[in-house]
Amino acid sequence: MEHVPPPAEELALLDRELAQLDARRAQLLTRRAWLVSALQPQPQTPNGPRWSTPPVGHGWAPGQAWGSVERSAKPSAPRSAQNVLLTLGGLLLTVAAVAFTLVSWGSMGIGGRSAVLALVTVAALAAPAVLLRRKLAATAEALAALALVLTLLDVYAVQAVAAPDADGLTFTAVASAVLAALWAAYGLALGKLHLPLPAAVFFVQWPLLLGAWAAGAPAIVVGWALLVTAVIDGAIVLWGKRLGARVTAGLGLAVMGSAALLTGLGESLTADGPLGAVLPGALLLTAAVAALAGAWRAPNGYAQIGGAVAGLAAVAAVGGVLRAAVPGSWHVPAYLLCGLALLFVVRAGLPRSAGRGVLMAAGAVVAGALVWALPPVAAVLLGPVQVVAEVWAGAPDGFQAALGESMGWSELVTAPVVLAVVTGLLGAAYRWWPSLVRTAAPLVTPGAKVRGAAGAGALALGWGTLLLAAAVLGVPYPVAVALETALVAGLLVVAVRGAGGSPAGPTGAVGGGRSAVAVTALVGAVGGAVSVGLLALASEAATYAVFGALVVLFAGAAVRTRAVVEQAVLAVTAVVWGTALTGCVAGSLGLAPHEAAPLLLVVPAVTVLLGARLRLHPVALPVELAGALGALVAVGLAVPEAPFLALVLALCGVLAAGAAVRPERRPVAGYLAAVLFVAATWVRLAASEVSAPEAYTLPVTVPALVVGVLRRRRDPEASSWTAYGPGLAATLLPSLAVAWTDPDWLRPLLLGVAALVITLLGAKYRLQALLLLGGSVLAVVALHELAPYVVQVAGALPRWLPPALAGLLLLAVGATYEQRLRDARKLRDVVGRMR
Repeated sequence: MEHVPPPAEELALLDRELAQLDARRAQLLTRRAWLVSALQPQPQTPNGPRWSTPPVGHGWAPGQAWGSVERSAKPSAPRSAQNVLLTLGGLLLTVAAVAFTLVSWGSMGIGGRSAVLALVTVAALAAPAVLLRRKLAATAEALAALALVLTLLDVYAVQAVAAPDADGLTFTAVASAVLAALWAAYGLALGKLHLPLPAAVFFVQWPLLLGAWAAGAPAIVVGWALLVTAVIDGAIVLWGKRLGARVTAGLGLAVMGSAALLTGLGESLTADGPLGAVLPGALLLTAAVAALAGAWRAPNGYAQIGGAVAGLAAVAAVGGVLRAAVPGSWHVPAYLLCGLALLFVVRAGLPRSAGRGVLMAAGAVVAGALVWALPPVAAVLLGPVQVVAEVWAGAPDGFQAALGESMGWSELVTAPVVLAVVTGLLGAAYRWWPSLVRTAAPLVTPGAKVRGAAGAGALALGWGTLLLAAAVLGVPYPVAVALETALVAGLLVVAVRGAGGSPAGPTGAVGGGRSAVAVTALVGAVGGAVSVGLLALASEAATYAVFGALVVLFAGAAVRTRAVVEQAVLAVTAVVWGTALTGCVAGSLGLAPHEAAPLLLVVPAVTVLLGARLRLHPVALPVELAGALGALVAVGLAVPEAPFLALVLALCGVLAAGAAVRPERRPVAGYLAAVLFVAATWVRLAASEVSAPEAYTLPVTVPALVVGVLRRRRDPEASSWTAYGPGLAATLLPSLAVAWTDPDWLRPLLLGVAALVITLLGAKYRLQALLLLGGSVLAVVALHELAPYVVQVAGALPRWLPPALAGLLLLAVGATYEQRLRDARKLRDVVGRMR
């Protein structure tokens, strides 16, 4: 049924609807009146047409200029789309022009060809001017690119028609000059175009180079052509107004300048004499002057590059003349002298950045000289390695014979001179540092680290200079050994003075310079000791003299210095050389390696005593570890002979027990002593071919367990491993080793019963050592007894069954992984709480 409201309610509803219609009609009438007024002409304002605010309710945001959308410019495509369209259009026109020139050229007469190309080129050149006036810059750029291609086609056409017999290189050089002038004028006339001026700079690169090449000029003339072109590029970079032209000129400057310098350098290095090196030197000097002039006006970064190039070119120019006037071995010193002369040029009032560049050039020359001179020093240090193949074969005839004659020492006669010059330079900088800082203040502000590097470099190079000089001079073998030992002593003195007693830091360095010098001296002393030690192996007397001296020197230096790190390094080095000295004593006694093993334990014994003397001193641990390394070497030498191995293990156990007397070493040394004693027992029993080790181990196990019980009564918190572990392991483990290969059943049975009893006692009294040792032995014995049956059953089963069972086991473990993990953690906690 349709619901009909009462008359009063229906009348009210109609009145509301009529009111809404009246309001909507008034709104639409107001809107219509405003639109009529908006369509009438409005006065122009500086910011464009602005109308009054439209009526409320129109849908626009309040405050927005009404009519701005209607009167705005027509929407245009994005600039990226415009560039794509212009690029494609210019490319198509270019392809059409090339196709016309190369394909359709022959179908027209000479007049038609010339007229068409001239007309199209002139139109392409004139169109950008018109387009720029209409503010169509992108289109103008596209047509300018087309005009550039057309001018190249014009050149091709002129060469093909007007001068077909002309030399290609000559014609190209002339054409490049003409095109450079044309496009430079065109770019200056139409300053808003970006392409013409870079194109003109590109064409500038070729006229001189191609002209010299076409004329068949020598390489030096080609170098001059490259240099002049680079100078022109540099002028454009410095004084050019457009970024594109300057970037293009910068690339040309880098390429042409590098080519000119390489050409001059090549001619200088291949000159037959001083006169032949003058012309390349003039080219290089001119390049240096031009680079320095450019650096005078360039920004900071480019000024440094210019100064560096100027300095290197000047060194190559003057050094090339000197190189041609001196023998071959003096070539590098000649260049080094010129590089050092740049240090005086730096003080000639150069700008800060340019002066830094010249200083960098001097540093590069010095570094290059060092690269040439340092490999022989490395050969002197590493050359004695060949002596190891013939230890104590007799003293060689001289230092060079010990190092090897294949080095060509006569050609390295000037290497010590180079090292000496650089050493003197760095040493002077380190010695007169305040004056150097004041002198260099306009250019650089070196800090303390730079002084430290200078001092360290002077020390290292001075050491290398003396070694290399001795090798080059061919001093006798005893003199060489004495010299290297004396140098090691001198380096140790410097290291001790540089690191001794200062509270400035953990290394004992007073300042950055002394710290660097001390570290360099320490490293040089260790390296020099290795070198002289290898060199001394040629003679038995020299070996004892050098090794003994090294032990005394490093031990004395360790005592004198108070810096912890340096003291530890020196002490460890002394221990190493002491171990090597004891090995030499064994060799002199004619002992076999396994017989010499006990003798090598002398030094570890000394380190244990020294560690007890030093106690908590930070150097004690490194010294004892170095002694332990010697003990490890002794064990390795004794491995081939079981009786000697047992003796050495027992002696090492004694040393470890001696170290365990000290509380701070007991946690580690105590267990180590027990392991060594047990291992010595096993080895001794195996060496004696004992088939019943229990007869020897039980007399040790019983009193050891009694001692353990007494220890536990006195100290209930003592670990079960300390109290019972050594005694149980002394019998269980050797018996287990014999039982594993025993075919009889009695020993495995007795061992298994004993292990079961020990395991139960460990579980009852919560003793970790008993539980783990007894359980492990019991498991191994059970595996030994069940192994034959397992093998028999495995052979009878189908081959697919073991993998299937393994897969089921893995699935079961994986399904209950979390529970197993919790159980394992509980077991670990329970065992860990045991004593």
